[in-house]
Amino acid sequence: MRVAGIGYRDGAPPEALHEVLALAEAAGGRVDALATLAEKVAGVQALADARGLPLLAVAVAGVQTPTQSPRILAMHGTGSVAEAAALVAAGPNARLSVARITARGGMATCAIAETRGHIT
Repeated sequence: MRVAGIGYRDGAPPEALHEVLALAEAAGGRVDALATLAEKVAGVQALADARGLPLLAVAVAGVQTPTQSPRILAMHGTGSVAEAAALVAAGPNARLSVARITARGGMATCAIAETRGHIT
């Protein structure tokens, strides 16, 4: 199972989400699902629908990530929403295959985590 975690700033254009997912998939292969924070689902739903992918809402506070943004840590309790969302959604023993990638303009981020088995 390969899951893309998506983070974005309020006001991010849909093109930024599409771009950052394309960049992540170019680095790590096509994904089976998308994941983001519950409060960000509305902004990612169109991308999930366009790609025919399930979209998972996850909690990320306390998830350790290789990338550390002080701003994101203060807001969400993790260093990277994209990395943490991907790891949580991919399930136990998931590993990052693509660390956080940022879209041009810095409005959206994406990371990919992989695990064997089904989405939890």
